[in-house]
Formats: sequence, structure tokens, C-alpha cells
Amino acid sequence: MEPKDTFFSRKLNINCKGDLIDLSEPKIMGILNITQDSFYDGGKYSSSEEILAQVTKMNNEGADIIDIGAYSSRPGALDISAKEEIERLTSILDNIRNTFPDLIISVDTFRSEVAKEVVNNFNVDIINDISAGELDPKMFELIADLNIPYVMMHMNGSPQNMQNNPQYENVVESVISYFEEIINKLKLLGVKDVIIDPGFGFGKTIEHNYQLLNHLSDFRIFELPILIGVSRKSMIYKALDLSAEEALNGTSVLNTIAVLNGANILRVHDVKEAKQTIKLTSKLLSAKVDNWHD
Repeated sequence: MEPKDTFFSRKLNINCKGDLIDLSEPKIMGILNITQDSFYDGGKYSSSEEILAQVTKMNNEGADIIDIGAYSSRPGALDISAKEEIERLTSILDNIRNTFPDLIISVDTFRSEVAKEVVNNFNVDIINDISAGELDPKMFELIADLNIPYVMMHMNGSPQNMQNNPQYENVVESVISYFEEIINKLKLLGVKDVIIDPGFGFGKTIEHNYQLLNHLSDFRIFELPILIGVSRKSMIYKALDLSAEEALNGTSVLNTIAVLNGANILRVHDVKEAKQTIKLTSKLLSAKVDNWHD
């Protein structure tokens, strides 16, 4: 008899409006920032033509999900109103949805007002919340009502103050304990499709980030999909004394380690390279040696 797929059984799929997305092989979430001040690609995609060209590129290179953000969450980023965030998103979501009707779209927002607008009016499939409901107490009930997949990320503080001397006795234990509490809240509300993100770079030092990556497999305790986002972050370029523009190779290295440690979704700026990473790690994980002798 097959085990029942409960909230705490290993969920290797998510339900996007009735379509089951299989996560038994890791999937790629391509990043589309429509902000002026994101740490790597801020201001890069401002016109409708540039945005559609980038979505087309990521789609052709094998992105399974496109994650659109209109609020910069880099350390020290400027705050913008919900109204401005919605205006930025609605100005391009209609074009993207009309051009790619079957594309799985995620919106990166911590505001329930924004989430409700984009799901109801533009058929957005996933909400990616950097605050796991901490910055908007209405978010959890909305997600339960909308019945869509929810990415909850650990962040210590807010984008404006999260890197002001972050401290933990044990960062891995702290993040796991935090997720346990939040997951129980979501379970009580009946939220079915939850994805966890340890939040690399969000209220962590470089050392904290590497401790989390080294112990990423510990997060399998929740039996939920794991998303990681290390793409071109300072944990790479500062460790190598490079710039974000030079951090692609390091990104591929850390994405490989993440997949080997159980990551189900890679959130990346560079889709083609992430696709290659997944293909090679899948080969490695499935490789068997038959009839081997000393």
C-alpha cells in the first residue's frame, strides 16, 4: 500500500491550479527583477520589450518557473509602497501572461494586498514570501484562501536592517526551529503546498550561509520541497574577492552542492547554467557501479 501524501510526508510535487509539478528532479526558478536597485540586475529590464525578451530567453533555456519581483530585497534597499509595487507588477504581468499563457509564474512579495491582486487578476501560480508572513499578518490566511503554493523564507529582520550584525547561537538549529513553528501555523490553516527557503544572505553572515548550505540536508526533516537562492550573492563574490558579475562559476558550484544536499528548486539569474548543473548532478546521483570487486 502506498503511503498517504500528508503535509509531513516528503512532497515531491506541488499543485499549481490542478497541475502537479514533479519535483523529484530539481526545477529551475528564473529570476526577473523589475526593480531599479536589485543587487545584480537592478534596472536591467525596464521596458516591456526587454522584459519579454528576458522571459523568452529564460523559458527557452529551460526555466520551469519565472519569479517576478518588483520590490528590491537587497540589504539596505529602499522601501516602496504596496501601490507602487502593484503598479510595477501589473504593468508587465498582462503582457507576460498573454505571451506565455502556460508559464508557471511566481511573484516575490511579502504583502497580502499584492499577492491577492496578482493571483486574482493575472493567474499568478505561486507566492514567494521573503518574510514567511512576518511582515504581513494577513498573508497566511490569504494563501489558505487562494489555495496556491507558498514559498516561505527565513529572514532575520527586514531588508532594511537584516545585515546589521546578525547573530545566532546555532544558525541551523535556529532556522529549523523557526520553520517548525511557521509550518505548524500553516498546517492549522489548511495550506497544502509549502516550500521552504533557508534564506541565504537574509540576516546571515557569510559564515552562517555556508553553515546552512553544509547542513541543507537537515531541512529534509520537514518532508517539504526545499528552494535555495544563492545566485551571484555576496557569499560567493566576497569569498572569492570578485563582483556579482563575476560570480557565475561560484554560483554553479554552490548550486551543485545544494542539489546533492537535497535542494528541489534552484532560484537563479542564469538558467542555462543551472540546467546544466541539474543535468550533471542527476547523472551523478543516478550512477551505479555493477559487479564491482576489490
